[in-house]
This record gives sequence, C-alpha cells and structure tokens, in this order.
Amino acid sequence: MNMKVTPNNLSKLEKIFDDAKYVLRFEKGTFTSGYCILEHKKVVVVNKFLNLEGRINTLLDILTTLPLDEEQLTAESHKLYKQIINSKPVPDAEQGDIAPEADQAE
Repeated sequence: MNMKVTPNNLSKLEKIFDDAKYVLRFEKGTFTSGYCILEHKKVVVVNKFLNLEGRINTLLDILTTLPLDEEQLTAESHKLYKQIINSKPVPDAEQGDIAPEADQAE
C-alpha cells in the first residue's frame, strides 16, 4: 500500500495495533528485519532507529502478517486495516515455473 509518509499516518497505524490489543514498542535491538513479533504476548518491537518512512513500511509489513481480531478495531482503524490487507500483493502459486506467455500460447 502506498501511504504518505506523515506522522499522522504513523499514528493511525499505531492505533490499529492499540485497538487490536497489541503492545507496540520502539526499542533498540539487532533485528535483521527491523522488528520482532512475540505473538503469544501480543508484543511487537520495532527498531527505534528507523526513520519515519521505515517505521510506516515496517508497520504495514507487520499488519499484513498478523492475525488481528477485526471486531476489536474502531470503524476508522478497520477501514484502514481493510485497505492495507486488500493492497497486499498476492504471491504467484507457481512463481516463475512457467512464463505467462507460454501458458497462453498452448
């Protein structure tokens, strides 16, 4: 999802985590991906040294992988969450095994 890099949009993403009862923390750490998720404790730790754009992109990535209870989200958060989920790229089932042109020619 292409989201403008603004502090307000970061706050909206943080609110989704808050509504879903996840603790979102910005901490110092050596995360290869820039974040760490402790699903059973509902804690998400994001590298505090990421800039605004990095934080937004990381939170977007995390939201597409976390199972959230959508009933807990407020109307505004639910609408944004749905937009994020719907814009998630769909991976190809055969990822590069057969070229699309060859498939159509047969």
